[in-house]
Amino acid sequence: MTSTLRIGTRGSALALVQARWAQAALQRLDPTCRVDLVIIKTSGDRFVDRPLSSLGGKGLFVKEIEEALRSGAVDLAVHSMKDVPTELAPGLVIAAVPPRANPSDVLITRTGERLATLPRGARVGTSSLRRMALLRAARSDLAIHPLRGNVDTRLRKLAAGDLDAIVLAVAGLERLGLDPPHQDRLSLEDFPPAIGQGALAIETRMDAVRAVVGALDDPESRLAVTAERAFLDRVGGSCHTPLAAHATVTRDTVRLAALIASPDGSQVIRGAQTGPRQSAADIGRAVGSELLAAGGFEILRALEDSSHAG
Repeated sequence: MTSTLRIGTRGSALALVQARWAQAALQRLDPTCRVDLVIIKTSGDRFVDRPLSSLGGKGLFVKEIEEALRSGAVDLAVHSMKDVPTELAPGLVIAAVPPRANPSDVLITRTGERLATLPRGARVGTSSLRRMALLRAARSDLAIHPLRGNVDTRLRKLAAGDLDAIVLAVAGLERLGLDPPHQDRLSLEDFPPAIGQGALAIETRMDAVRAVVGALDDPESRLAVTAERAFLDRVGGSCHTPLAAHATVTRDTVRLAALIASPDGSQVIRGAQTGPRQSAADIGRAVGSELLAAGGFEILRALEDSSHAG
């Protein structure tokens, strides 16, 4: 291993926890190697008062980090997989997908209700179009409010009474060591996650560092993410699109369940397919084609037209 490695990362508490995990793992591989963190502010970090869907484009949390990686300012980058576009910047590769954390979402309430028992008109905070659509599909009587910021900021707004409930990723809470009261874990079947949720992507140039970082790869996590990202690539989703996908891997098979939804939750088109492990990407593309043919194309076209009109 080289004598020094520099990890590019965002500066949020969660991003730093994830980067420090990679830092420690690399140092365990070679205790003589120095591994430093380089904090990089991304476009997504600069505009915390606006919904991500209004900022447009892809890779809002990775673009500047990829630029640092390509320029040689850092040697590798640690991202949340759900933030990584399906098309990487030229010359870069996902060298490792470490073991995936819990991909589920959790509803956190102030007074102990579950999703089914929240009172009519309860204020639920999220800025994820996927979560908004699924919440509206399950409970059209709820009032969905935009909510951005880091995990601590979101929990503070809930505690202050600004909201009655919020939806967060279980993986983020667990990585931060947070265990707030009044949690309602949302089932993966009814409330599937964002593509890649709970997984990390360790990105490198196509150089010697790639092989070093490859030791951190978990084959089953990579297969699951491969199927999910192939689905995303097939449907051509963007930040304006409520999409979800969750792949499960057994010894012999990969199963992908996915959905395309309208933002108001009035249409939720679901599908699932199972196939051999070596066909993970094909399975993802096949589910994408199935959902597009079942009405997903019309949903996506309407969203694209409305985004251009806006």
